[in-house]
Amino acid sequence: MSDEIDTGWNFADLWEMIAEAIPDALCQQQGARQVGWREFNQRANGVADMLLATDGVAEQDKVAQYLYNCPEYLESVFAAFKAGMAIVNTNYRYAADELVYLWDNGDVTAVVFHGAFTEQIEAIRSRVPRITTWLWVDDGSGGCPDWATPYEDAAASGTDENVQGEWGRSGDHLLLLYTGGTTGMPKGVMWRQDDVFGVLDANNRHRLPPEQDLDAAAERVTKPGPRNMPSAPLMHGTGLFNALSNLMIGGSITSMEGRSFDAEEFLDTVQRFDINSTSIVGDAFAKPILRALDEAPDRWDISSLRVMVSSGVMWSKESKDGLLRHNSRLILVDALGSSEAIGMATNTTTAETGGETAKFVLGPSTRVVTDASDDEASRDVVPGSGELGRVALRGRTPIGYYKDEAKSAQTFVTIDGERYSIPGDYATVEVDGTVALKGRGSQCINTGGEKVYPEEVEECLKLHPTVRDAAVVGLPDEKWGEAITALVELHPGADLDVEALRSHVKTHLAAYKAPKRVIDIASVGRAANGKLDYKALKVLATN
Repeated sequence: MSDEIDTGWNFADLWEMIAEAIPDALCQQQGARQVGWREFNQRANGVADMLLATDGVAEQDKVAQYLYNCPEYLESVFAAFKAGMAIVNTNYRYAADELVYLWDNGDVTAVVFHGAFTEQIEAIRSRVPRITTWLWVDDGSGGCPDWATPYEDAAASGTDENVQGEWGRSGDHLLLLYTGGTTGMPKGVMWRQDDVFGVLDANNRHRLPPEQDLDAAAERVTKPGPRNMPSAPLMHGTGLFNALSNLMIGGSITSMEGRSFDAEEFLDTVQRFDINSTSIVGDAFAKPILRALDEAPDRWDISSLRVMVSSGVMWSKESKDGLLRHNSRLILVDALGSSEAIGMATNTTTAETGGETAKFVLGPSTRVVTDASDDEASRDVVPGSGELGRVALRGRTPIGYYKDEAKSAQTFVTIDGERYSIPGDYATVEVDGTVALKGRGSQCINTGGEKVYPEEVEECLKLHPTVRDAAVVGLPDEKWGEAITALVELHPGADLDVEALRSHVKTHLAAYKAPKRVIDIASVGRAANGKLDYKALKVLATN
């Protein structure tokens, strides 16, 4: 491959060019620590050298990031891309068996990990013999184990001489994004770097040419770019893609120091560093931020913040309107997308335009199609008909799931001669062409012959003044087939009033969507990416 000219974009080539163009500009920061673009490149060179020094190293070996948000996360991603290797995101909430499955399924050979995870790794190291390189990131939790190498030693050895493997680099080199999905074990979504690059660059005002042209990129990066802070974990697509997008234009990435989302830390950091943009995960993040602002409206100056991007879960109109009361210059971008399909549709809210909950404008490469049957092939949903369809995206999409051809064939399908990614988001199409998202089909509840999507009922419940958060599941029922069951997390001091909540849902939705049973729980247990573990919640509701 090194003797061929690759016309696809890869991140390492671009970031090396940016480091040369604006070497002293801020690239990453966390707390008092700051890393400029030149240092970012040097340190990544050191880590890339370390990765390539391993016996038996090969093109597209897999490097896993087992890290909280920190500068080393993106630094090690850069190093892997320099070396022509693929990355494997690792959910730091996984238990032993899940970690073993992930790293075995992903063919991981190197892991970059925070010291806090040493004990978890020691318990399973013998079960993942393929992994020969362990890079320990010091977080003050203890010393480096004798089976690992201090990450800082590798990073500090880097120079300005750019490093790459003997096989060179390619736009075909992969970024593996493992997604937990809703059923089964995690699946590795295979993104070509060139496709990720193209999708993310599509949002820029001055787009780069489709074939790699570093001179064109240099003309675009003549000064430091915007200051971005991923509020979502970098281990998930929302946080990672938002960060990659900002680095593509010479911006900087700020990581909060806390290891779980805290609204006050978020606001403190925005004010301290004049953050311009951030990624959140819907109301799971937006509501705590809004609550903090409402309780202390004069405490924070967030006027530097211009753009908030959310993806993955629903973001209510009410919380958007509330945030705009505190900063009328905000642009709130609600993106309908997933690990398998970036940029399917958007809902942009400003003080002038307003916006609705779960209502999106389709992108030019997106359509809503019916499920195929024995009698009828897939077709576009008729606007205004009320019929359900799945959102489908063509163009730059993943090439499949890693080592899972059967699942790949179900999600990445050919319609009318074109290849589409159809992750499973169900929606209706309004007369005006906008899309009303209903939820993932895998969680759809069939009650009395009617289909109910949990997200729709959850959002409605969260509008009630006593409800802080909610989850909805379907439990087996002799009469209804499945009975809608709500688990609600109440605001402190609020009392559960089942009939009031049922009445509230019936006021906003069809009566059959009202929960048959309501359970008061301390927390619905959202993950760091704002999503719910419906399987565990069903067990909880059953008991």
